[in-house]
Amino acid sequence: MQGKLYLCATPIGNLDDMTFRVLETLRSVDLIAAEDTRNSIKLLNHFDIHTEMTSYHEYNKYDKAKWLIEKMLEGTNVALITDAGTPAISDPGEVLVAECHKSGITVTSLPGPAACITALTLSGLPTRRFCFEGFLPSLEDKKDRKRILEDLKDESRTMIIYEAPHHLKQVLNDLYETLGNRRISICRELTKKFEEVNPTTLEDAISFYGENEPRGEYVLVIEGKSLKEQDEEKRLSWQEMSIEEHMKFYEDAGVPHKDAMKKVAADRGVGKREIYKALLEND
Repeated sequence: MQGKLYLCATPIGNLDDMTFRVLETLRSVDLIAAEDTRNSIKLLNHFDIHTEMTSYHEYNKYDKAKWLIEKMLEGTNVALITDAGTPAISDPGEVLVAECHKSGITVTSLPGPAACITALTLSGLPTRRFCFEGFLPSLEDKKDRKRILEDLKDESRTMIIYEAPHHLKQVLNDLYETLGNRRISICRELTKKFEEVNPTTLEDAISFYGENEPRGEYVLVIEGKSLKEQDEEKRLSWQEMSIEEHMKFYEDAGVPHKDAMKKVAADRGVGKREIYKALLEND
C-alpha cells in the first residue's frame, strides 16, 4: 500500500496557531520532510513530537523529491513542513507535489497559516481580487526582474510580494519607479507580539525607510491599478491616432464599417454620431 504526502501548515510566528490536525499528523506519519531541520526541531520539541526528520529544501528539491517518492511508493507516509507557513507557497514543496501527482501518490493539504493571506486581510486594500508574486527575481537577474515589474504595472488586482529586510529599500524604489505612487501596506512580524501593519504610500515608505533601517521579514500588499485608470489610459492612447487611422485599425481586422464606428466611439468615449460627422468632414 502506498504512502501519502501531507502538506502541513506551521505557524508563521505565534505557536498557538498550530492546528490540532497538524499536530496529530506530525505525530502519526513515518517521516517529516523539513525545509530546515535545525529550525523545525525547535517546533517539534515545543509540541513534544519525536517523528524522524529529513531535510527537503531549495538546494536538494529535485534529488530529494525522487528519494521521497520512492519512500512513499514503498508505503511511507510523509509530512512536509516549511520554516513557517503553508508548504508549496513560494516554496520548493511545489516540486514534490508535482512529482507525487506524476507518480500517482495521494497528496492532501492541512490548511493553516499563510503570511500572504494574513497580510492581505490586514492591509485595508481590496481583497476580492489579488495576485501573489512571492519574492521578485534577484537583483542580479535584472532582465527577469524588470520584466516582472513591467507586468505588474497594469495589474488591476491587489498585489502581494515577500521581501527580506536587506532588499526592502531597493524593492520599494523599483516599485515606485515602475508603478508610480500607489497605496501599500507594509506588514512585518505577523502574528507575533510586535506585529506591525503600516498602511502608507510607496513615496512615504521610501522616505520612512530612508531614515529607519528595515528589520524582520516583510510582506508588501500593493494597490492595483484601478479599472477606471486603465480605461482612461487606453482612451488617451487611442486619441493619439486620427479617427481615420482608428477606423482603419478595426476595418483591417475585418470589422464592418458601422460596427467599426461603434468601437471607435466607445474607445474614445464619444457618441457614434460624432465619429460619423468627423469622417464626413474629412472626406
